This record gives sequence, C-alpha cells and structure tokens, in this order.
Amino acid sequence: MVKKIFFYPSKNLTLVIPVTLLAGLIMGNLMDLSMLKILILPATFAMIYPTMIGFQLKTAFDLSYGKVVFWSILLNFVLIPLLAYGLGMAFLGGHPMLFAGLAIASLLPTSGMTISWTMLTEGNVAAAVKMTVIGLLLGSLLAPWYLLVMIGQYVPIDVAHIFKIIAIVVMAPLILGHFTYQGLLRRYTVKEFQKKFKPVLPSFSVWAMLLVIFASMGMRAPMILGDPSLLLSAMGILLVFYLANFALSTIVARLQFQRGDALALVFGTVLRNLSIALGIAVTAFDAQAALIVTLAFIIQVQGATWYGKLADNFGFFPTECSESTAA
Repeated sequence: MVKKIFFYPSKNLTLVIPVTLLAGLIMGNLMDLSMLKILILPATFAMIYPTMIGFQLKTAFDLSYGKVVFWSILLNFVLIPLLAYGLGMAFLGGHPMLFAGLAIASLLPTSGMTISWTMLTEGNVAAAVKMTVIGLLLGSLLAPWYLLVMIGQYVPIDVAHIFKIIAIVVMAPLILGHFTYQGLLRRYTVKEFQKKFKPVLPSFSVWAMLLVIFASMGMRAPMILGDPSLLLSAMGILLVFYLANFALSTIVARLQFQRGDALALVFGTVLRNLSIALGIAVTAFDAQAALIVTLAFIIQVQGATWYGKLADNFGFFPTECSESTAA
C-alpha cells in the first residue's frame, strides 16, 4: 500500500498536479500559508537532487551540446522576449503592470523544473543542466536592459543572489548526486543501481515538486482569487504566450534534434524561472505584475505535464540513434 502511494504521483502527473494546484488555492484562501515560504528552497533542492544521482559530473562542464545550448540562447533571449513584447503591446496597453509581469517572466529562462521535466521525460539531462546554468547567468545580466527597452524602467538584479540560487538548486545537487552515486557503486554494480535505485528516484523528485507547487499556490491564493476580471485577462495572455512558446520550440527542436536533445530544448526554453521573476515583480512593481507571474505557475506546470505525454503519443520527435549534437 505504501509503495503504491509513493509511486502514484510520478505515474499520474496529469491528475495529481491539478489536484495539488487546487488544494493549494483552497487552503491558501482559507488560511495564511506564508510560513511555507521557508520550504521552497529546500524543496527545490530535494526536487533536483534525485535527478543528479547517476549523472556524470564531467558532462556538466565539458564543451558538449553546443548546438542545443546555442538554440536555447537564441530562443530565450531573442524570440521569446520579442513574443512577449508583441503580446504586451497588442493586448496589455491598458494594463502596464501586467505587461511588466509578462516581460519579467519572458526574460528569465530555465529553472529547477527544467531539469526535472527533462529527466521525467527521459530527455538529455546533461544539456538541461547546461541550459539552466547558462540561462540563469545570461538572464541575470541581460534582463535589466531588456526591461528598460520593453517597459521603460530599469530593474537591477542581484547577480550574487542568482549565483547563490545556481549553487543551491543546481551545483550542490549535482555534486552531491555525483558523490552519492560513487558511494552506491562501492556497494552495488551499475546494473544493480539501474534496477534497485534508478526507478525510485523520479518519485522522490515528483513528491518534492508537488510540495513546491502547493506552497507556491497556497502563498498567493488571495492574490489569484481576488480580482476575477484581471485574472481572466492575465490568464488569456499567458495561454497565448505559452502555446506560442511550445509551438515555436517544438518546431525548432523537431527540425534540429533527436528526441533527447529536443525535449531538453523545449523544457529549457518554455519553462521560465518564475520564482525569481516573482521576486522581481513584487519588489520592483506591484501586485498586478506579481499576479501574472503567479498565474504562470499554473499554466507552466500543466503545460509541461501534458506536453511530455503528447510529445510521445503523437511522435513529435524522431527517436532513432543519430550522430551526437555535441559541438
């Protein structure tokens, strides 16, 4: 019974994620869940750490996967910001703070969930790690200047804080996962690891992910449910934004890559770093900017959940063995 409960979320993501979202919204509307803020960072660490056990450490620092990283940079820092700017100018002229929130979300790519979703869909985790690190670094340096052009207000970003986030949610799990794997290999063979431990790791990651989702929704439930008309406007723009992102990244990935790299590219470009974006929205703008970033959590998680299923069911990407995309 315990075993079934443990594995249930990872096998039923399209059910448990909306239930978790709804539970967070209901509980957050009934009581103050702000105390859950302290759980976000450790839960994010716990979400990433299992994905790193068995991951080859050296692949995170070599010069491989240059092609997929190049395309992720082009999408994340040219095409997606242009899309957000176009949508904002066309539909959010009367809501400048919503425009600001959309702009912030569009400029901060990749998060811990990029790595988790890539792992859960059996994509190229090494490429996902590279895109996460590079995306956070470039985003922290470029976002203030992009915001100046897009919405006319310079917003400083604490680069040291970004480095701290990278260290906690990417580098520390990567290093700890490496040493955990080495320790396990002293007692078990690689084959035994693959059979006994690897099937269990995704479930640990999913449970941590559900905690992050519940806490994120619960803490912001009053804001999400407080203004229905504003809520509908923000939700409509976000749906268009994410659908366009999925379509654009899928087209590029299908034309350029095999399945593993293709999935890494999609999750490394569509999934935005909403935790950092929310912090900037709250401190630099106002509640409306924070609202659109908060709503993006709902669409982003659901979109990633369904995309993994649709990509395989409809054969979005070729699965044949091919030459490495490393460059």
